[in-house]
This record gives sequence, C-alpha cells and structure tokens, in this order.
Amino acid sequence: MDWRSILMEAAKSLFLILSALFPIVDPLGGSPIFLTMTRDYSPSTRRALSLRIAINSFFLLVGSYFIGTHILSFFGISLPVVQVGGGLIVISTGWALLKQGNDGDQKTMKKRIEPKDPFHNAFYPLTLPLTVGPGSISVAITLGANAPHHQGINLLGILIAIIGSALLAVSIFLCYGFAHRLAGALGATGMTVIMQLTSFLLVCIGVQILWNGARALLVTLR
Repeated sequence: MDWRSILMEAAKSLFLILSALFPIVDPLGGSPIFLTMTRDYSPSTRRALSLRIAINSFFLLVGSYFIGTHILSFFGISLPVVQVGGGLIVISTGWALLKQGNDGDQKTMKKRIEPKDPFHNAFYPLTLPLTVGPGSISVAITLGANAPHHQGINLLGILIAIIGSALLAVSIFLCYGFAHRLAGALGATGMTVIMQLTSFLLVCIGVQILWNGARALLVTLR
C-alpha cells in the first residue's frame, strides 16, 4: 500500500471540496449581512449565534454530501428544481434586505432581528439560505454523487468530506463571530455601502441560480 499516493489523493479531494464550496458559501461576503441582521446583539451573543450557524452549516453540508442524492431521489426532485426553488428564496431575501436598506425602516428591521430567542433565526434564514444556500447544497450533492466509490465503506473519503465541511464551518464562525471588527474598521457609512452592494449581489446570485436550474429544465423539454 502506497501511503504517499493515498495522502496525495486525499489532499486533492480535500482541495476539490474546499475550492468548490468556499467561493459559494463565501463567509466573508456574508458577514456584512449577518452583522446587519444582528446589529442589536451583544458581541458575545453574536459569537454564540455564529457558532450555532457554523454547526448548522456543517451538518447541512455533510448531509447534502452523503445523503442529498438519496433524499432528492426519494421525493422525486431533481437538482434543477432545487436550484429554481432556492434561487427564488435567495432573490426574495436579497430584495427584502435591499428594500429595507433603501426605505430606512429601522423599526421593521429591529423587530425582525431582535426576537425574544436570539437563536430563533439561526437556521432560517441565517444558515439557510444566507450561508449555505441552494448553490452550496447542489454543489455538495454533486460532489457526493461523483465521489470515488470503492467496494465497502470508503473511510478515507468520509473523513475528507467531514474535514472539508469542518474547515468551512470554522471559517463561517470566524467571519461571522468577528464581523464587528470589520464594521469598526469601515464605519457606519462603509457598512451601509457594503450592505447595499451585498444585497444587490445576493439578488444577482439568486437570479443566476434560478437561471441555471431553469436552463437545465428547458433542455429536458427538447
């Protein structure tokens, strides 16, 4: 058994998972949105919430990687349909954030992001779809479906997928938990500009995800 070749293959698989998922999860780009939606939280509560989001993201990515294809096949749902539905949710979320920023309705925003339970929005919408959205889920499902399968249980492949998801979760926790430092460096005006740009990009990302799914569905009609 050549351990060097095994380690090289494991490193390539880990790099593939990180390079495919990290740009889509994009914890750096999502940190301004997270900070805006939790602006009235204390730093300790925000860090605890970011940890909860990181844990949710980890299990969501691992579940999508290992059993995503089985769940979709059980319900008879295809990946393009997931992309269309998820794209609509992302568009709706981005448009709501963009519209609230333009209207300057602070009372509505405060009522929305300051529930009695600070973890009320930890899964939806902060984890899904703002952090791990339909694009990330579809990529994770695709990676799991195309992972090399050997006879028996591929323990190394399982370990690599778990390590990759854990590294992504750590990056989410660091970017979200210390997002207030970014706000302190940019100031109120800078954060407002970044928030508006990020909200607009979120709408564009949703349109792109929607179009990818719609295009795949239109091909099947031919």
